[in-house]
Amino acid sequence: MRMQYLGHSVFYLEVGEHRLLIDPFIEGNPLCPFSLKELLERGISDVLITHAHGDHSSNALDFAKRGAQIISTFEIANYLGAHGAEHAVGLGIGGRGHFPWGSVLLTPAWHSSSFPDGTYGGMPTGLVLEIEGQRIYHAGDTARFGDMHLIGELGLDIALLPIGDHFTMGIADAVESLNLLRPKLAVPIHYNTFPPIAQDPAEFERSAHLHGFHAVAVKPGGWV
Repeated sequence: MRMQYLGHSVFYLEVGEHRLLIDPFIEGNPLCPFSLKELLERGISDVLITHAHGDHSSNALDFAKRGAQIISTFEIANYLGAHGAEHAVGLGIGGRGHFPWGSVLLTPAWHSSSFPDGTYGGMPTGLVLEIEGQRIYHAGDTARFGDMHLIGELGLDIALLPIGDHFTMGIADAVESLNLLRPKLAVPIHYNTFPPIAQDPAEFERSAHLHGFHAVAVKPGGWV
């Protein structure tokens, strides 16, 4: 398995012959080092979406119309299915979907979720992917919340955590969440895309290390 950060909250994963994309915000994402055309040519097989906001779902249909399977909440799957996605799997929070490349569990997230046209996208979520024995937690857009300790009890190898503040938790709360999640590696996401979420990821790294955790800020285009 290989995982590449594409800026904001976007991740690309290679698992054998499978190509996964999380929170496909490509066009309009100033931090994404690749064009939509370049990513379409990678042959994405599955698109996972944490919530319906445009900066997490805007290019989902571009990949779905090339044959990618959508995996998200029941509401997002239904919405995208009605707009041209032929393959869409809707899960509920606490539900786990099993696929040829591994599994995904939807977790709670404290945020909101609606499409740009105002359509309700269900509850916002995080994702716990289990792939080749590794557990990866993508927190989506969220505040710190106490039940993160239940997610941590799964045994996390990697936690992808928003640090941008303003719309999600900031650096201080993200570091505090590590005490609940206890991952082997923390990677900051959802920062520096727009002025309101400008942050210094090196500060997150330093603070995490002071709390006894390993954190690495990955530049867009870099591999985790």
